[in-house]
Amino acid sequence: MTGRVSRVGTICHNGNEITCKTFPLCATFAPRWPVGLVRRRMELKKKELLEQVMKLFMRLGIKSLTMDDVATQLRVSKKTLYEHFSDKNDLVEQVVTTVCKHHRGCIEGICTKELNAIDEHHEITKFIVAQVGGVHPSVQFDLQKYHPKAWSILDDCEKMDAHRCVSANLRKGIKEGLYRDDLDVEVITRLYLARMDSTWSGQVFPPEQFTVGDVLWKHFEYHIRGIASKKGIEQVERKAKKART
Repeated sequence: MTGRVSRVGTICHNGNEITCKTFPLCATFAPRWPVGLVRRRMELKKKELLEQVMKLFMRLGIKSLTMDDVATQLRVSKKTLYEHFSDKNDLVEQVVTTVCKHHRGCIEGICTKELNAIDEHHEITKFIVAQVGGVHPSVQFDLQKYHPKAWSILDDCEKMDAHRCVSANLRKGIKEGLYRDDLDVEVITRLYLARMDSTWSGQVFPPEQFTVGDVLWKHFEYHIRGIASKKGIEQVERKAKKART
């Protein structure tokens, strides 16, 4: 019995041709990654892209950047970008969601430090000032005008988180005796948030005349002195004196 290969996929045996299935060697022996591992690698890549795009938007604004610009700035192919985001709207919305999660995580971290209510509020204000200090001045306008869904996500998220944070801080301060015990927590919380809205308004605080950081610190001082008890005021004065020395 003799046999020979006459052409790829066909063997001649005793004059009879037998067709065999053939596969490229690389496909036959290529490693097959577990589905879960592939998904995890994709998620990590997407997270990395979102963090980089977030920094890009904060530095350069949103409207001026196309998907081509984003790919060029991040040194990735457009194909890679579109594997994770369907279009620019989708990209902006996912970046905004990432920003919300980041801010929430950082503020929750501050609240776990077991600071008293005044120091806690001070640290949260410090964090917010640091965040807005590095944001391109056109970002809010770009979101409101060109990406209304993304703006709605950000606005709703931050209002909800801010309401929870401020009301919790008020209750904590009352319990510690640093805030007055006659405060209406819900009313004060809403007043605080309403004043915060005006902080971002270019009409109320023109950027050529005020910086957002300075306004936020004035807002903090105004708020604390309005709600602090005698004990709380004494602590505020001690902190102010220490800061001046």
